[in-house]
Amino acid sequence: MSELIKWFDSRRSPFDLLERLFEGDRGTPGAIRVEELVDGNDLIVRAELPGVDPEKDVDISVQDHSLLINAHRQERKEEKEKGGYRSEFRYGSFSRTLPLPEGVTDQDIQATYRDGVLEVRVPVPEQKQAAAKKKIEVKRAG
Repeated sequence: MSELIKWFDSRRSPFDLLERLFEGDRGTPGAIRVEELVDGNDLIVRAELPGVDPEKDVDISVQDHSLLINAHRQERKEEKEKGGYRSEFRYGSFSRTLPLPEGVTDQDIQATYRDGVLEVRVPVPEQKQAAAKKKIEVKRAG
């Protein structure tokens, strides 16, 4: 089955197709979408994690010079209408591993969650300035 046919598979609900159109299908199942930016001496990582309880469903750790974000989401929607009932479950585990700059430790990392967005603030130590480039003169041997 070609990728295009799989993408528009008629067995998918219209909501799945809309979600894929707006969020994109990056081909990495379970990957958390993030943005990274630098604010002063802090690396800021923002991760889209709608529908999670940050205190129960999110795990953040530092390992091997990387920031690991793991989350689990479980959503249940019920619709009761005249003459019908519909229940839908959505659940899954999501993760993302991001490299950290040299010298970062887990000491002062802070994380907050608001409106479906996890923000992790990582203090980055000042990097030592590289020694100035010095040209070495080449002398012709005699």
